[in-house]
Amino acid sequence: MEPLNRDPYLWQKAKARAKFQSHLVVYVLVNAGLWVLWALTSHRHDELVPWPVWPTVFWGIGLVMRGVAAYGGFGYEQRTQREYERLLREQKGNDAQRFA
Repeated sequence: MEPLNRDPYLWQKAKARAKFQSHLVVYVLVNAGLWVLWALTSHRHDELVPWPVWPTVFWGIGLVMRGVAAYGGFGYEQRTQREYERLLREQKGNDAQRFA
């Protein structure tokens, strides 16, 4: 078996995205089940807000935040990586000016 030469930053990003995707599948399946359960057991559908709205909305908010962190680059690791790369570019620019 060959040793894995992974970029740690990309590996963390891939793990976060895979975790988000698995959470998304669970979210869809569980919430679909809750809505089916509500539709089959609720004898009166004239209530103002069906009860499955609450887990769908609040769990959905958490899921959106996880997705933004995984894909949007707003996570701590992503911000740290971008700042590190900016500092490297800044340092290279200063070194080039010093030797010019």
